Amino acid sequence: MANYVLDSFALLAFFRDEPGADVVEKLLNEAAADKHELYLSAVNAGEVYYMSYRKDGAAKAILVWQAIKKLPLHIVNADLDFVLYAAKIKAGHKLSYADAFAAALTINRKAVLITGDDEFEILIGEANFKVKYI
Repeated sequence: MANYVLDSFALLAFFRDEPGADVVEKLLNEAAADKHELYLSAVNAGEVYYMSYRKDGAAKAILVWQAIKKLPLHIVNADLDFVLYAAKIKAGHKLSYADAFAAALTINRKAVLITGDDEFEILIGEANFKVKYI
């Protein structure tokens, strides 16, 4: 069974019906049918919330948060080992701290990261890092 990680870019595209939303919707439907596993770091979930809040307002952000909790996603909390791994990725590469969590989760789960953020290009070639752009 394949593993995929969604970053905030992918989930925001889905919730805002932006380009790539169809790809994310297909992955969510397939995960609901047990065709693969979908993961999201808790840090990236928080990023989706605050970005929704800033752009779309508090009421929309609450709806997005409630929807995230109902999606067929494994939300991975950030324990100290996970935080350290993400921090090491951040220290060695020019990408945002939240993106470092998506990358760390992708590598840890031997997954494919689903994103539209080209910031992840710098990680191509890292062991166990794979990315698919929407």
